[in-house]
Amino acid sequence: MKIIFFGTSEFAVPTLKEISLSRHKILAVVTAADKRKGRGQVLSFSPVKLFAQKEGLALFQPADLQDAEFVQFLKKEPADLFVVCAYGKILTKELLQIPEKFAINLHASLLPGYRGAAPVNWAIINGESQTGVTVFKMDECIDRGEIILQKKTDISSLDSAVNLGQRLANIGAGAIMQALDLIEQGKAGFASQDKTRVSLAPKLKKEDGLINWQEQALQIHNRIRGLQPWPGAFTYLEDKLLKICQSRVVEGGKDKAPGEIVGIDSKLGILVQTGRAQLLITALQLEGKKKMSAAEFILGYNIEIGKRLGK
Repeated sequence: MKIIFFGTSEFAVPTLKEISLSRHKILAVVTAADKRKGRGQVLSFSPVKLFAQKEGLALFQPADLQDAEFVQFLKKEPADLFVVCAYGKILTKELLQIPEKFAINLHASLLPGYRGAAPVNWAIINGESQTGVTVFKMDECIDRGEIILQKKTDISSLDSAVNLGQRLANIGAGAIMQALDLIEQGKAGFASQDKTRVSLAPKLKKEDGLINWQEQALQIHNRIRGLQPWPGAFTYLEDKLLKICQSRVVEGGKDKAPGEIVGIDSKLGILVQTGRAQLLITALQLEGKKKMSAAEFILGYNIEIGKRLGK
């Protein structure tokens, strides 16, 4: 089948790679415009663009999806399918009507759960034990189309949003290839989403990273895992922002105030009281410093039992 691929982030690359290696023909790749990042405002390209350029695929980066020239290109030689994966923009009803068949989307959750921009993050933050990917037929409503197929995977207590996202990207690539086969053979089924099971995964904000030490240790631990790499879970130490990069839940605990440092071990880390149980911080990053293990931090920073984290 002839395909136009829409994608931007690293999550989309395994799917694009699998399609490019298959019998299907990629007519073009559509990705986000280049952006300037960092203090030096260096121009950066999306992972999808870098892959497309390496493979010599036709590439489009429309600032406006309603751009007449871009729409005309899509209509000139209609693809059989649009395949959309972590693109970052909403396809209009007009665009969705262009392909000979329809458009499909790969979403990193088991829809209708976790519709939205950050499904991997929120699944971990909310303490889910399982997630997966969904391939669905797109309509003009975000993440609400008919489901073609789903693949599941467990979430372990060691998973972060980074490694879980990578795993789902690889699972998703296989799911898309299976869906393409079903569509090509006329065997694809289309199931409506259960409206009673809808949950949302809104775009992350910096303030989502602020740790509330009144919460249980497990909730804080899940937030630390779920907010990597951005915005990161953070607190304050003597008015300096302190990112918590890795942690472990320690059951039990002393009758201390939430946020209070109750133990310092140069080998294990920094133990902090929470609303229930304690949190062992094993890796962190103080404002203006590099990320380091808690052991390194203890050696180089004057930290004492009894100090409180947070403002």
